[in-house]
Amino acid sequence: MQVTDGKHKGKYLKTTSSPKARQTARRIREVMFKILFRRIRAKRFLDLCAGCGTVGIEAISRGAIISTFVERSSKMCSFIRQNLKTCGIKEGHGEVVEMEVAPFLKKMAKRRRFWDVVYFDPPVNTNYDDILKYLSRGVTVNPGGVLVIEHHSDTFFPEKIGILKRFRVVVQGETTISFYERK
Repeated sequence: MQVTDGKHKGKYLKTTSSPKARQTARRIREVMFKILFRRIRAKRFLDLCAGCGTVGIEAISRGAIISTFVERSSKMCSFIRQNLKTCGIKEGHGEVVEMEVAPFLKKMAKRRRFWDVVYFDPPVNTNYDDILKYLSRGVTVNPGGVLVIEHHSDTFFPEKIGILKRFRVVVQGETTISFYERK
């Protein structure tokens, strides 16, 4: 897995060979960041279900000031830390949180902590209900911010998720990226 663009372009990132972990494909990342181009620079990026951190690192490479990586697996959190080090990303620009997503969102709601772009790419067969409950209220998404959900094309997401309104859908084979904005 390689960073596709920006100041860390070409850096190789450590990944897992586990069949349970699916990495966001290069073409998906390229399409997503092309759409988010103006919304990334000097912004705060939240990578939920971060895996090895490829998407959040790509965001930093393309100009985000910080990426927060939320991942439940200690092994994957270790990979994220190694990948941040490989890219020379300083501690203040990459924050790794080992935690389930729903409790993390609940905790951040209480702290009133927000991000400009929230990326959510859950494992297959995940129950989205608890997570969408928090996201639907705009929890963690700044006004004017974006929620990006990467999901299987068979999984339906409505035009509106609470106060978030879908503004774009991109289908790439079996993968769909749904973009929502908080007004």
